Amino acid sequence: MNLSIPATIQNYIGGNFYNPHKGQYLDNINPATGKVYGQIPNSTQEDVDKAVAAAEQAFESWANTTAEHRFKILNRIADLIEENLETLALAETNDNGKPLSLSKRVDIPRAAENFRFFATGIMHFATESHSMENKAINYTLRKPIGVVACISPWNLPLYLFTWKIAPALAAGNCVIAKPSEVTPMTAYLLCHIAKEAGLPDGVLNILHGDGFNCGAAMVEHPKVKAVSFTGSTRAGKDIAAKAGAVLKKTSLELGGKNPNIIFADCDWEKMMKTTIQSSFANQGQICLCGSRILVEESIYERFKAEFVAAAGKLTVGDPLEAGSKQGAVVSKVHFEKVLACIALAKAEGGTVLLGGAALQPEGRCATGYFIAPTIIEGLGPDCKTNMEEIFGPVVTIQSFKDEAEALALANCSDYGLAATIWTQDISRAQRMANQVHSGIIWVNCWLLRDLRTPFGGFKNSGMGREGGWEALRFFTEPKNVCIEY
Repeated sequence: MNLSIPATIQNYIGGNFYNPHKGQYLDNINPATGKVYGQIPNSTQEDVDKAVAAAEQAFESWANTTAEHRFKILNRIADLIEENLETLALAETNDNGKPLSLSKRVDIPRAAENFRFFATGIMHFATESHSMENKAINYTLRKPIGVVACISPWNLPLYLFTWKIAPALAAGNCVIAKPSEVTPMTAYLLCHIAKEAGLPDGVLNILHGDGFNCGAAMVEHPKVKAVSFTGSTRAGKDIAAKAGAVLKKTSLELGGKNPNIIFADCDWEKMMKTTIQSSFANQGQICLCGSRILVEESIYERFKAEFVAAAGKLTVGDPLEAGSKQGAVVSKVHFEKVLACIALAKAEGGTVLLGGAALQPEGRCATGYFIAPTIIEGLGPDCKTNMEEIFGPVVTIQSFKDEAEALALANCSDYGLAATIWTQDISRAQRMANQVHSGIIWVNCWLLRDLRTPFGGFKNSGMGREGGWEALRFFTEPKNVCIEY
């Protein structure tokens, strides 16, 4: 198949493409150039109603297909994503501003892996039985929920979009899905892939638009039985309140302010290389980035010198150029927010060791949204800079004297998504991993993901878990059957 990137994209409902009911559109802007390169629908209640009706019509048939049949279709989607890697990666980079090399190496391959993983997983998804000592047998059935909503963010557009859609479809649900209005293109292209793969009409419906009009209508629709959302904590709280009022099932993967805890006995070279990555990958726009770097006092000055030097060598520029290690942040609004956070850090008494300003590359990217990798020291744990998520190429560094202080600094945040611990002492690693208040702990590594494991956070980082059986359980309802002998 030949995928093409149109100037104006459409909604995908019931296997067909439609313009938005009210004819309203949003600009699609390439953040590397700051220029409009397309239009996307700003869908409203009428579009959501139409999508839900199409999903309801398709549900009974799809829910009653065999796991093997669903496997074949979802596995074919994975094949087609891989076959169209070049087009999808370019679309992702033009929408998001990330280096093209990153889109090719991580984002698009992971989207294919998501579909393949859950296509295979549904073939092995088992339920429990319980014998009551020769009196009765209990067994559990797992039934698809019905029509579910999947809403994903802009930082890893197709990667996280498929992370939700694939398990929902594998479990037998019909989906209405909304990508971020900031990065819509790969979701639109996925519609064509799903159609080519033979996914029945109405099983997957993709709407475009903002959260106020389109997203809210999806969450509040009475026939949408569950909502899976990844995004800001502010939006997550709003969704939880609306869904909770009608007892609608929700999974919320929200923000992070993740500690990167570095002890003196770490593997220095591996730690330094990985910390550069965990600080600035995707311009720091990954919820798992280690934005609070905590360093044992005895190595703090050495770490600071080498870390600043290494970060200073990162090439910030046109994301289509092979040598660029850092691209643009995703939008003008986010660009201004990150710069305001840097200004706040200075006002709070922080010292900028590196960066701290916007950049203007030459050529086509002269008006793009570029920010230099930024390192700040001199701020305590209670300031806004160390408490609130910035979600950009900005990190703070702090020292600690001992394990107890490191733990206190790590746990002082209202977030609890991920943490990284660097030490060669296995006992210390186990103690810290047990006591750090985060849903994901990496020891001597970062972003090493097994798709079978539960993914999610504590506190303001969300509720529920994604990944593996957790995702398939979320998208199904358990039914216990008791048969007396």
